Amino acid sequence: MKRKILILYTGGTIGMQASDNGYIPVPGFEALLRQQLRTGATQQLPDFEVQELDQLIDSSNLQPAHWTELAERLTSQWQQYDGFILLHGTDTMAYTASALSFMLRGTDKPVIITGSQIPLSELRNDALDNLITALILAGNYDIPEVCIYFNGRLLRGNRSSKLKSAGFDAFDSPNFTWLAQVGIHIDLHSHLLLESHPQPGFLAAGYKVPQFNPNAVVILPVYPGLSARIAQDMLSHDDVSGLILLSYGVGNPPDANAELMQTLEQAVQNNVTVVNITQCLQGKVSQGAYATGAALNRIGVVPGSDLTLEAAFTKLHYLIATQKPESLSRLMSQSLCGELTE
Repeated sequence: MKRKILILYTGGTIGMQASDNGYIPVPGFEALLRQQLRTGATQQLPDFEVQELDQLIDSSNLQPAHWTELAERLTSQWQQYDGFILLHGTDTMAYTASALSFMLRGTDKPVIITGSQIPLSELRNDALDNLITALILAGNYDIPEVCIYFNGRLLRGNRSSKLKSAGFDAFDSPNFTWLAQVGIHIDLHSHLLLESHPQPGFLAAGYKVPQFNPNAVVILPVYPGLSARIAQDMLSHDDVSGLILLSYGVGNPPDANAELMQTLEQAVQNNVTVVNITQCLQGKVSQGAYATGAALNRIGVVPGSDLTLEAAFTKLHYLIATQKPESLSRLMSQSLCGELTE
C-alpha cells in the first residue's frame, strides 16, 4: 500500500514566477506540478496531496510566527498522512528546519523541507528533481526526523546551513554527516537517524504549539572594534530573554573590552541566557581553551558546542517559549534532537 504524503507549499523560489520586479511567489503550485508530472513514471511516486498557505511567504520575510503556523498545519493533520514535505524558500530554510525539529521533537514520520534555486516554471531548473526525490524519500523510507533535502543530500534539519547563494548544492551540514546521499542509488545512513517515538509528545492531549515572542532572542556578532553600546542597546529592551554571541575561533571574545564583558555579565545576572557559538563554519566552542574564552565561563555564558547559528537561535526561542528560565542554560547545552555534539 502506497504511503500518502502531504506537500505543503509555503512559498519560495520553487513556485515563483518572473515579474517585472523579479521572481515573486504566486498561487497555483499544484496545477504547475501536476503538469510537470504528466508521465507514466509517476506511478513510482507515493500518493500525495498539495496544500498552499493562504498567504505565501517569500522566505526572506519569514517571522517566528510562521513557525507556529507551519507546526499547527502539520500537527492538525498528522494522523491523516504518512509523511510531510514543506516547500520553502532557501534563504531561511535552515531556520525553519531547525525550529520545526524542536517543535516536532520525537516525530515518528518524515518531515522533509525542500525548495530550489530556480523556479519550477523555468525550463532549466533544480526544482523537479528536489521535489521528486523528497517524495521518494518520504514515501519509501523510515526517516523520523525533520530534514532538508537538496541536490542529492539529505541533511538533519537542525544541522543544516545555506552555504551558497547561487549553487545548486546550496545546503550542507558542516558538523554532521549527511543522512543520505542520492545519486544513481539512494544510500540512507540509518544508523545516524534519530529514534522513532511511538507517541510523539506534540500529539498528547492538551498540547499547544508554542507561540514565540519575535523580540526574545538577539544575535551579537563579535568583530574588531565592537562597542559595548551595541550590546547595551540590544539588551535594553524588556522582552529580550536570550542573546546569541557569535565569537571568534573556539569561543573567544575580546575580553580586553572590559565594558563589553561587564555588559554581558550584567545580562546574565538579569536572567538573560547568553549562548556562545563560533563564527567558524566548522568546529565547536571550547570555552576556556584560551584565557579570553575562560572569561565567559566566569560570568555564566553558556558554551554552544557546535550549534549552527540557525539551530542556536531557534532552540533558544523554543526553550524561552516552553521552559522555565532556570532550565534554559542546562537545556541549551544538551542535545534535544541531535542538534549538537555533547
